[in-house]
Amino acid sequence: MKGEAEVANGNGSRQPRGFHPIDKARDWWADAPQWQRYGTYLVVLVLALILPAPWIGSFMSPDSDWTNVLIFPIGTYILLAIGLNIVVGHAGMLDLGFVAFFAIGAYTLATMSTKYGWAFWPTLVLGIFLAAMSGVILGAPTLRLRGDYLAIVTLGFGEIVRITANNTDAIGGAPGITNIPHPEPMFGVEFFLDPAPYYYLILFAIVLVIVFSVRLHKSRVGRAWAAIREDEDAAELMGVPTFKFKLLAFAIGAMIGGFAGTIYASKAVYIAPPNFPFILSATILAAVVLGGAGNLPGVILGAFIVAWLPERFRFLAEYRILIFGFVLVLMMALRPEGLLPSRQRKAELREGTGGMGAMGAEVAGPDSEASAEVTK
Repeated sequence: MKGEAEVANGNGSRQPRGFHPIDKARDWWADAPQWQRYGTYLVVLVLALILPAPWIGSFMSPDSDWTNVLIFPIGTYILLAIGLNIVVGHAGMLDLGFVAFFAIGAYTLATMSTKYGWAFWPTLVLGIFLAAMSGVILGAPTLRLRGDYLAIVTLGFGEIVRITANNTDAIGGAPGITNIPHPEPMFGVEFFLDPAPYYYLILFAIVLVIVFSVRLHKSRVGRAWAAIREDEDAAELMGVPTFKFKLLAFAIGAMIGGFAGTIYASKAVYIAPPNFPFILSATILAAVVLGGAGNLPGVILGAFIVAWLPERFRFLAEYRILIFGFVLVLMMALRPEGLLPSRQRKAELREGTGGMGAMGAEVAGPDSEASAEVTK
């Protein structure tokens, strides 16, 4: 397609695909042989394993404990962003209440472990299951909606979950739940005051969901999601059961959100309704869009940046949030497709779909054919 083959620069002329250094790296990766890909995976995994080293933390987070920062917010944000990317990036549905599934996983672990004495590992499975069921319960009556209507419903669901937790004494009410037990020892590793085991636990969770997400993306399910994202009506006319696949995306995204919530609660030891505000959903969505919705490496990079930058510049106090917001606005103005967009999603943006299914279909991109028609 023409949108993929050429890229417009500032003076209106067009450059070959891959002219931008980031685009060139992305195109190299797309065409790289298997041995180079697996070699890169191995290098990244080794770097992730040594990331808590103090000499790295002295630069990355001089004002905070680096290993704790790697667990929350960085690791948790990455896990949540991968889950939200399935809903927003793959299936093209705008979800503004993703924090609800994070809260459901956390409250499942906190309630079952403190009130009924459940061990961490079976409660982890239960939290994932209940979060997935919540996604189905929310999606079944609402996924006939599209675009901003669906966004409003999901936003409302996130607030309903938080307010319900705030007003239900059986799950702690406004004071929250304290003394959440740590996970039981595994392979001789104690989960207590040392944050390192939690880091490797959340790293294992991230690797697990990355493999799961990649396999889904390359499967028949991933192709169905891509068709729905690009044009839901056309996909349905071609025989794709759009409602079923949208519901599946919602359930899988919710499942990953619940997974992150259970790990977070076991590390935090205390949770309360204010831990799950709407702004957390908006932050994770910003990470997905900043990195490049639909492209897993980009989403991980976006989540890392969104989580790490405010911690790195903590010495600036409240001004760090102002600067961080300015950087996000600047990025969206200069590179609206994200830092590492996939070829397909970048072409969608240029053709005017907005890269987010029906939500962006009404507004043509500056290089799209629809925009050209308007200016005639």
